[in-house]
Amino acid sequence: MTPETVLNIGRHALEMTIMLAAPLLLVALAVGLLVGLFQAATQINEMTLSFIPKLMAMAAVVLLAGPWMLRQMISYTRELIQSIPGFIN
Repeated sequence: MTPETVLNIGRHALEMTIMLAAPLLLVALAVGLLVGLFQAATQINEMTLSFIPKLMAMAAVVLLAGPWMLRQMISYTRELIQSIPGFIN
C-alpha cells in the first residue's frame, strides 16, 4: 500500500463525512440563525429556546435525508471492502 493510496482513501473518507454531515449542519445553522433573529427582535434572552426547534428540524432532516445518507454509507463501505484485494498488491 503506497502513501498515495492511503491519502486517497483518507481524502475520500473525509469527503464522505462532509457530504453526510452537511445537511444536518446546514439545517442546524439555519434554524439557529432564525431563532437568534427572533430572540434579538423580541429581546428574549433564553439560552435553551433554540434547542427544541433545532432538534425538531434535525429530526425532520434525518427522516427526509436518512435513506440517502444510508445508501451513501453502504456504497462507500462496499467500495472500500471490495478494493481491499487491490490494496494488498
